[in-house]
Amino acid sequence: MNVLITGASGFLGHHLMVALQAAGHSIRGVARHMPAKLVPGARYVLLDFNQACAAEDWAEALVGTDVVINAVGILKETRGQRFEAVHTRAPQALFTAAARAGVSRIIQISALGADAAAQSDYHRSKRAADEFLADLPLASTMLYPSLVYGPTGRSAAFFGMTASLPLIPLPGRGQQQVQPVHVDDVVDAVLALVHHPADTLPRRLAVVGPEPLALRDFYAALRAALSIDRPARFLPVPMPLVRVAAHLGGKLPGGLLDADTLAMLERGSTADAAPLAALLRRAPRAVADFIPAEHARAEGMRARLAWLLPLLRWSIALVWIVTAIVSFGVYPVEDSYALLAKAGVPSALLGLALYGAALMDLVFGLCALLPRRVRWLWLAQLALVLGYTAIITLRLPEFWLHPYGPVLKNLPFLAALWMLYELDPASDQKPDQKPNPKPGKR
Repeated sequence: MNVLITGASGFLGHHLMVALQAAGHSIRGVARHMPAKLVPGARYVLLDFNQACAAEDWAEALVGTDVVINAVGILKETRGQRFEAVHTRAPQALFTAAARAGVSRIIQISALGADAAAQSDYHRSKRAADEFLADLPLASTMLYPSLVYGPTGRSAAFFGMTASLPLIPLPGRGQQQVQPVHVDDVVDAVLALVHHPADTLPRRLAVVGPEPLALRDFYAALRAALSIDRPARFLPVPMPLVRVAAHLGGKLPGGLLDADTLAMLERGSTADAAPLAALLRRAPRAVADFIPAEHARAEGMRARLAWLLPLLRWSIALVWIVTAIVSFGVYPVEDSYALLAKAGVPSALLGLALYGAALMDLVFGLCALLPRRVRWLWLAQLALVLGYTAIITLRLPEFWLHPYGPVLKNLPFLAALWMLYELDPASDQKPDQKPNPKPGKR
C-alpha cells in the first residue's frame, strides 16, 4: 500500500517509516525539514504543519495514498509551533483532504488523556482533532499511547538519566500512575491496524504497557533494566517546590517539565492493556524487557554519562571562572606579579599577563557553559593547561613538590578535558544532512 506518514523526522515517525518500509509498503514521509537520517527508498514531502492548515495544502501529497498515519506532536509550544496549528488545524485539514482523496484509512496518533476530562492545552488540542476525525465518513483509528520509551527517544533519555542517578528525585512521594509502552509495541500496533480489515477497525485504542506503575516503581524497574547494580534510592521533593520548578521550567526552552506536563503526570496515564494485547496477539512489553540484556550495560553507562558529563563540564567551568575572579584581584595583585616575574614575565608586561590570562580563563569558563560548544574548546583548554604546566616546570619547579600538589592536580584536569573532547555531545554536532528532495516532492 501507499502510506503517508506525517512527523517523518520525529522519533515515532522515523520508527514507523522504517517498519512500514520493511513490510513492503511504499512510504512517503511528511516533515518540516529534510531529516538528517533518511529511510532508504522512502520519499519525502516538505510541509510545515503551522502553515498547512487548509485541505488544499495536502492535495498533492495525498495523490495515490491508501493510508494516512498522523504522528506529528509537540510536547511544548514554541514561538514557531503552537498546539492549535500542529495538533488541531493542520490535522483537520489533512483528514478533510484525505476523505476527499478517497484514502482508505487514517491512523491518528493521539495521547492518553486526550478525552472529555482533558485539562491541558496539549490534550485538548489533540482531542479536537480526534473528534473531528471521528465524524468523517472513512475508516479511522485513534491511538492513545502512554509514555513511549525507545532508543533515541527524548523521554527515554530523560527517564533513563533520572533512573541512573544515585538519588532519584520524585514529585511528592512518586505515587503518580504511569503505564509506559515500548516504541516497538506502538509500531507493531500501527502495522497491525494497517493490515486490519477496514470494517472491523477499532475506533479508539489505548497503547499502554501491561500494567500501571507508580512513577517510583517505574524508575526502580528501569534502573534494574539498565543493569545498574546499586539499588534505587529516592528523594521525595515537596509538591510546592515541584510546582515552582515546573513554573520556572515553562519559561526555559527544551525542558520537559512545565505546569502542563506536571498536571498530566498528576492526573495519571493508565488504561486497560487487554485491547492492545488482543490486537498484537501477545502482551505488550514490561519495563523489565525494554532494554535487551546484551545492551543493558552500555545503555546504563549512556544514562549515567547523561548527567556525569554535565557535572564534569560545570565543575571545569567553575574552575576557570573562579580562577579568573581570584586573579582579577581577590588574590593580592602584588603577590601575583611576584609569581609572574619569577616565571620570567618582564615587569612591563606583568599587568597584561595577569589580566590577559584572567580574561582568557573567564572566557573559557563561560564558553564551557554554552548549550552549543565548538569541539576545539576543550583542545584550547588542554593547550593552555599544558602551557601553564610547562612554564611552571621550567621556571617554578618547586611547585611540583608543594604538599598541596597544585601542579600535580593538572593531570586529572587534563584527563577530564580530554574526556570532554571525546564524549561531550553538544561539541560533537554535525551539520544536518539536507539533500535535495527527490522529484515530485515539495
